[in-house]
Amino acid sequence: MFTLSCFFSSLDSNCTPHNVKQPRQLLSFNHTRNGPAIEIRAARPEDVDDILQLIIDLATYEKEPDSVKATPELLRKNLFETPYAHALLLFVGGAAKPVGLALYFFNYSTWTGRPGLYLEDLYVSPECRGQGLGKALFAELGRIAQEKNCARLDWAVLKWNQPSIDFYEKSLAATPMSEWVGMRLEEDGIENLKKMAPPP
Repeated sequence: MFTLSCFFSSLDSNCTPHNVKQPRQLLSFNHTRNGPAIEIRAARPEDVDDILQLIIDLATYEKEPDSVKATPELLRKNLFETPYAHALLLFVGGAAKPVGLALYFFNYSTWTGRPGLYLEDLYVSPECRGQGLGKALFAELGRIAQEKNCARLDWAVLKWNQPSIDFYEKSLAATPMSEWVGMRLEEDGIENLKKMAPPP
């Protein structure tokens, strides 16, 4: 996995879900693109089941389906009650079920003295790929980043995921941050940190 950073067609008919409701009022983005309307809006508490399913679908694509420990209750708490992160959902043709997800949060850059936007998850259902939906999600993320005066937008991609890497570099002009190595402590490691505290 390495980090990328970004400084500031018609839809396939198979992509359109069948359970169509009346078009919803959009918060941010609506574009027809000579086909079914693309709708992007901020997620709502009632969307947690759909969000979780898209997270599971992404984990399955990344060959880690058993790694998802999130639940609807955790998502409701951490996205809405105490919003540590935010989610965008993408719908096609006024359908009830989303086919795309962007989950993000804000961080801070000491070098720029400004906030940044970190994209934790980006996912578009396989039957809808190649139709510009990923670009549409990034366009909305870019709008949010500018609105919040973010200096940069960062995300990570698995090293084996060459199609995504090519898309990010060629279509978005994103810069691979290959000189950085990601580091992580999970729960056991965080617990062990307490042992490093000096005695009182």
